[in-house]
Order: sequence, then structure tokens, then C-alpha cells
Amino acid sequence: MTIFLPGATIGFFGGGQLARMSALAARSMGYDVHVLDPDPDCPAAAVASHVITAKYDDIDASIAFARTCDVITLDIEQVATESIAAASVHATVHPGAAPIHIIQDRGRQKEWLQQRGFPVSPFRIARSPLEIAAAFDALGRSIAKTTSGGYDGRGQARIRSPHDLPAASALTELATVVVEQWIELAGELSVMVARNSRGEVRTFPVSWNHHDNGVLTWAMTPAPVNHGTADAAIALATSIAHALDIVGLLAVELFVTADETLMVNELAPRPHNTFHATERACLTSQFEQQIRAVCGLPLGSTELLTAGAIVNLLGDLWRSDTDHPDWERALEVPGVRLHLYGKKVAKPGRKMGHLSAVGPTPQAARDAVLDAYGRLLPR
Repeated sequence: MTIFLPGATIGFFGGGQLARMSALAARSMGYDVHVLDPDPDCPAAAVASHVITAKYDDIDASIAFARTCDVITLDIEQVATESIAAASVHATVHPGAAPIHIIQDRGRQKEWLQQRGFPVSPFRIARSPLEIAAAFDALGRSIAKTTSGGYDGRGQARIRSPHDLPAASALTELATVVVEQWIELAGELSVMVARNSRGEVRTFPVSWNHHDNGVLTWAMTPAPVNHGTADAAIALATSIAHALDIVGLLAVELFVTADETLMVNELAPRPHNTFHATERACLTSQFEQQIRAVCGLPLGSTELLTAGAIVNLLGDLWRSDTDHPDWERALEVPGVRLHLYGKKVAKPGRKMGHLSAVGPTPQAARDAVLDAYGRLLPR
């Protein structure tokens, strides 16, 4: 086991907002930061001392990148496992290629979970329109998702009736598809597990999440569920992290049915949108915890100091790249903070930042961020 102390160089495969916020935590702890990303103007570039512009499947660039770093972690799971393996020869990489291979393909992920007895909704893997139709015959009302590449509601199609089959079948032209039986939900939870190379594990208080059109709108913590459900969610997520032998962070998204049965939706081996409020609500943020975990340091306390909530700010709020939303009105709401990700181009559906708030209850924190968000909408 190697411990990387402040002064070492941490590399990030991917330079998006998650790398940016983790890099800020790393900088505050005394680490240098390097980034590999296809975009030279990626959000984390403003924090990094060195940026390599390359695709995630560029083996030579990954090797050159690793030679400048002591330890490397991920901002995005869609990094070629061949790149991770090649980088691992020259620097420590957490998480490694094995768990990423499982997680980055939804089909492999579902099969891995099912084979190990973790609860998932019934599903089928489909590679053609005929297999999409057969999956619908077997499962009934369903949702089809490409096994790779799609996120935030993209690469998905609902199948309510045979009339929806052509749209779902079109997805097979892009990639293999996992067809999941539609589950009537009481809500959605997520659990963040941190695990270091010593095997030490910490979990954050469970988050309660609300999505619109497949994109997270707001999240609040702690989740308003009974202790039994929260404990079961944490135990399930921790078991998955151990089974994957994850070093770093693992976010486990869970469905909650009306009778409070838990089913695993998806896994993410990195910081997660639903835990941005930990910057204010917990003794240790998810971003500092990522740095501690991959560097082999003792994990920080995840004690909840106060309830917290966030609301996402999508590019739809911008009238143009230079005509920004009315931040002054939003910041009139007491206790609300603005966090922008440094993205230069606002696009519909693109996550540009978030508002956060804390409060005496999760609902109070959520109401504060939604109040502030409402002030940004066109009048």
C-alpha cells in the first residue's frame, strides 16, 4: 500500500466539473494537479498546472500523462480500460481497470449485480429490433437504455406500448441496449461510499433525488426515509463497493418502491451530482474524501452538520453565452450559494453549475434552493 502525501501530483482522467471540484480540494491540501481531457478548455484546466489534450482511448497520451503523475483518479467512467491499464504501469490508478470495465457498460453492470444477488429490476439485453420487441413481450412496460455513452436522460426511450418500439429499436443502431422493466417508484436514493487502499470505508448520509426527463433536478440530504431503509441502502452500497474492490468513491443510485423495497439503478465510480451538498452539510466533502481515498490517507468524518440541498443549473437558463441568469435575485435568498463550473458555452441540458443551501431540515434546504432557482426563470 502506497500513501501519497501532500506535495505529490494527482492526475484526473477527465477534466469536467467533478475533476474541477476535486482538484480544488486537492489544491487546498497541498497537491499538484494534472488533467487529461479531449477539451483543452475543460473546467478543470483552470485548476491544473498541466493539461494533456487527448482522447480517453489514446494509449500513448495516457502513458505520457501517467509519467507526470504519482496517482491518478477519474472524473468520468468512459475512459478506455486499455488506457487505464497502460497508465497503471507508470502511476497508481484508482479505481483500476477491472471495476471500470464492469461499470462503464450498463449491460455488464446489470449482469454483474444480478449474478452476485444484488437487487435489480428485471431486464433483457437487446442488440436488434427483434430483441427489443422480445424484451417488451417479456417485461411489459419498460425503458430502453444504451449500454454506453448515454447519460442525463440521453440514449433512452420509454416503451409503454408497441407504438414505442420503433424509437427504442433505433437505439440498437447506436449501441447494445439494456431493456429494464418499468418500476413504479416511491422515490430515488443514492449512497456515496468511500473506500481507501487500506480497506477503510465511510459512507455519507443518504441523498433523496428528484429527476425531470432523466436529469437530476434537485437532491437533498439526509433522505426523508426511515432508519431501516437508510441503513439497508448503506449496507447494500457498501457490499457493492467491497465486491468491486473499489478504491476511491462509489455512488450507488437506488430505486425505492412503494413498499420501500430497494433496487440498484446505476453505479458511478466517482463524485456524484447528488452529493454536492456535502461541501456544506458534512464535516468532509465528497471531493476531499476522494482525494483522501485515492491517496491512501485516513478517510474524513462524514458526520452531518446540517441538512443540505442542491438544484442543478442547466444551460437552458442562459439566453446566450454572454447573457447570464440574474444571479443577484437568486442570491437574495438567505443561505443560498452559487457554484459555477467554468464552462464557457451554455447548451440546453448541459450542467453549468448548481445552487446549494443548508437548513434545519432537508425540506427547508430544498425549498431555499428552489426559491432561488425560481428567481432565475424568465418573468
